[in-house]
Amino acid sequence: MVRFSLRRALCLVCAFALGALTLGTLTLAGLASSAAAQELQGANTVIVRGKLPPKAGEKGGPGLALKAAKILAVPLEGAQVIDNGVLLVRDGKIQAIGSARTTPIPAGYEVIDLGAKWLMPGMIDLHSHIGGTFDINDMVYLANPGLRVSTAVIPRNEAMKLALASGVTSVLFIPGSGVNMGGQGVLIKTGHERYEDALIRQPGSLKVAQAGNPERWVINPGRSFMNWNLRNTLQRGREYAKKWRLFEEGKGPRPERNIDFDVFPELFGKRTQISTHTQMFQVVLMTVTMLRKEFGLDVYIDHGEMAGYRTGELVKDTGMQAILGPRAVEVPTAQFIQWTGSNPEAMLGIGAEYQKRGVKMIGFNTDAPVIPAEELQLQAGMGGRYGMDFSNLEGVRGLTVVPAVTAGINHRVGSLEPGRDADILVISGDPADPRRWVERVLMDGKWVYDSKNERRIW
Repeated sequence: MVRFSLRRALCLVCAFALGALTLGTLTLAGLASSAAAQELQGANTVIVRGKLPPKAGEKGGPGLALKAAKILAVPLEGAQVIDNGVLLVRDGKIQAIGSARTTPIPAGYEVIDLGAKWLMPGMIDLHSHIGGTFDINDMVYLANPGLRVSTAVIPRNEAMKLALASGVTSVLFIPGSGVNMGGQGVLIKTGHERYEDALIRQPGSLKVAQAGNPERWVINPGRSFMNWNLRNTLQRGREYAKKWRLFEEGKGPRPERNIDFDVFPELFGKRTQISTHTQMFQVVLMTVTMLRKEFGLDVYIDHGEMAGYRTGELVKDTGMQAILGPRAVEVPTAQFIQWTGSNPEAMLGIGAEYQKRGVKMIGFNTDAPVIPAEELQLQAGMGGRYGMDFSNLEGVRGLTVVPAVTAGINHRVGSLEPGRDADILVISGDPADPRRWVERVLMDGKWVYDSKNERRIW
């Protein structure tokens, strides 16, 4: 009995000792973890408090000087190309541009010598659906001037990253063409993470589709009914805009706001444009005669295919622009003959046909994702392949300054001139050569793409 009691006592002592040791170990571990957590928290706090100073060219940073073998400045008027050039960037804007011989680089500027590389403005696509989500068709009413796709924007989404890598820096993100008047587009840049930084202008345009999709709406309206519906909506919008103009001039009472008609004071005040999904001769003709001549609106041809070029003389006389695509060639097919009445006797380059009729302001679009946004440069190449005259950089201008002027944003983008946003492409050579590519992209003075420091994606 004594031996058993002693063994039991020893077991109890060992158990208590083991428990104390375990408790102590856990306590020490807990203290160590707490200390480590405090140390980590302190480290994180330091990281959060730290803020990197702006880099050269960015807003608030030092100046940036880019030296290149050739600069495609493409202003609307004036010298288009600068050989052995220097471009100065300060606070996100272009400060100066010229030849290395006549353009001194101020002290303190970071100098990047790009050697044999070329510089050109960022490209602009005025017909794009890749700016965000695809819930951009409201099919309840045949006219939806109040729809705003700005609520669907997803800045720097995957599709826009690809567009950026190909040199597309600005897009007009617009509603679809399911109805006669699809709503308001928004002009945005492709390389910024925040909507506020990406925004160029809202509204970017009022989207109108005169045929070639709205026929499928509820009652299958024909072109005559759609023209009546457009005219009726524009007449009411014009009266609404007039009331607001008189109020702002102190000549009338404050009108009751109609949120569906918010776009019309901007439209009739010449602060935005109509972008028209318009193709085939009869429909392009109505774009020119009704939207431009009857209502006096800033409107441009968007698509302009399938014998739309037959209106070329009218387009030229009214000062309109033609932003062509995604079809670059008119082909004689039974489907298009039956649908549009166009029966060309050869494969015709659409851009070349507009040029033959005197239209000078010709740009290109992709209707992305119909044609991928990263193939905008190819759209211009197709124009050249099928007969367009590019002897005065019409291809490059059709990707840059022409769409900028068309959208009324050429005071910010589209050319390399002092005061413009520093949206600049570093390219490996002639952009008309498909073997060349975009190496780096500067946007508002900030490097947003670099094929050498990150995986080249286009």
